[in-house]
Amino acid sequence: MKITVCFFSLLFSLSLMAQMDQFHAGTAITNYGKIADVIGMEPIPKGAQFKVSFDVSKPAEPGSVNRSLDSVARFINMHVAAGVSIDNIDLAVVIHGGSVKEMTVDELGPKDQGNKSNANIPLIKALQDQGVNFYVCGQSAAYYGVKTTNLLPDVKMSLSAMTAHALLQQQGYTINPF
Repeated sequence: MKITVCFFSLLFSLSLMAQMDQFHAGTAITNYGKIADVIGMEPIPKGAQFKVSFDVSKPAEPGSVNRSLDSVARFINMHVAAGVSIDNIDLAVVIHGGSVKEMTVDELGPKDQGNKSNANIPLIKALQDQGVNFYVCGQSAAYYGVKTTNLLPDVKMSLSAMTAHALLQQQGYTINPF
């Protein structure tokens, strides 16, 4: 019985590894947001414009990159690979809950993250270099003791996540549902 379980575990692991081999680095943000090529996909219309906001509340494990932030990089990489001009991609990220600490300078994070440095800083900078805007919920920031002076460069403090999303929707942003 143990041999059978081991065999199927190995088979499953090999299958997962083969699936992961389908993913590769994108060209816009090379160190984050790995993508897979999709054969036979519905074409994206020429000149398509994307104004999308992402909602991030769940923090990463200490010392790890937040998967939701990595998804923002994947959004950029997969659309650029599909032929969408980077100039037609306008993204915003609204941060609330425990994720607000991931928007802070390294000095604030280690006390709260088991002496781990903020692994999200290079990803946030790479996203900002592609024009992504970050908005921190002021209500969550107050709860977690995060001040505007603690925020990474060019990260904006909003009254609340609800406010940021409402204002972004008024500017024509759609919210990414996941």
